[in-house]
Amino acid sequence: METLYLLVEIDVGKLDEVVRRMKAVPGVAEVHAVTGPFDLIVKVQAPHINEALDTVVHRIRSITGIKSTETLVTVGPA
Repeated sequence: METLYLLVEIDVGKLDEVVRRMKAVPGVAEVHAVTGPFDLIVKVQAPHINEALDTVVHRIRSITGIKSTETLVTVGPA
């Protein structure tokens, strides 16, 4: 199983809607609101890294209310 983390910046007033839609995306394992320059950290898992990245590009980034994303791909055991 491949894992990546997505840092998400949300438009003002859209947090609840984006979280709700994000949780409905297949492959999204966790969604957490955070403080700092980003509004959410999202854990995405898939059998292959290409599937995880496809989820980010084609499903998550198309959610209305997302201002920007930064993708962090895990590279080995913690």
